[in-house]
Amino acid sequence: MLGATASVGAQAGTLRLLALGDSLTAGYLLPQADGFAPKLQRALKAAGLDVEVVNAGVSGDTASDALDRLDWALAEPFDAAIVEVGANDMLRGLDPTVTKAAISNILAKLKEKNVRVLLAGMVAAPGMGHAYEGEFNAIYPELARQFSVPRYAFFLQGVAGNAALELADHLHPNASGVAVIVEGILPSVVELLGAKPRN
Repeated sequence: MLGATASVGAQAGTLRLLALGDSLTAGYLLPQADGFAPKLQRALKAAGLDVEVVNAGVSGDTASDALDRLDWALAEPFDAAIVEVGANDMLRGLDPTVTKAAISNILAKLKEKNVRVLLAGMVAAPGMGHAYEGEFNAIYPELARQFSVPRYAFFLQGVAGNAALELADHLHPNASGVAVIVEGILPSVVELLGAKPRN
C-alpha cells in the first residue's frame, strides 16, 4: 500500500516525487518518520523546496514486481521519480538480463508519462562471482545512458558495510543510515526536480 508522506491536500504548485523501490525505499523495520521518503521530504523542505514525496517502496520487491505495480502507482500524476530497484534481484541471484529488462520497461513507462527520473544504482554484494557482478553492476550505467536519465551511482553509498549505520541484518539502513542516504542523494534530487528554493 502506498504511503503518502506529505500532508493531505498539498497546495497548488507542489511538486510530486514518486519514490519507487523495495525495502530500502519503504523504510524496512523503521518508524514511518525515519524512512527514506519522509526524511527526503523533510530535507527538501529544509532546502526551501515544496515537494511531496510519495513512498512507493514495497519490501521484498524485485524489479519485475515494481514494474507490475507501476501503472497503479502512476494513477496519480507525478513530476519526477526516483527508481530504486534491483537489490532483491541480486540477493536472489536472478538473471541480470531479467532485471535489466524490467528496469528498462519502468523507465520507458515513466518517460511515456513525461515523468523525470533519477535512477538509483545498486552494486552486487561480494561473493556473487565476477561474471555476475560485472553483468549486474553494468545495468544501471547502461540504462542511464540509453534513456538519458541521471544516475545516482549507489543508493547505499556511505552506508553499506558500516555496521553503525545498518540494522542487525547488515542489509538495511537504520535511521542514521537513512539520514546518510538522504544527505548523499539530496543534491541529485534537487537537480532532478529543477526546482529553486522559495524566497
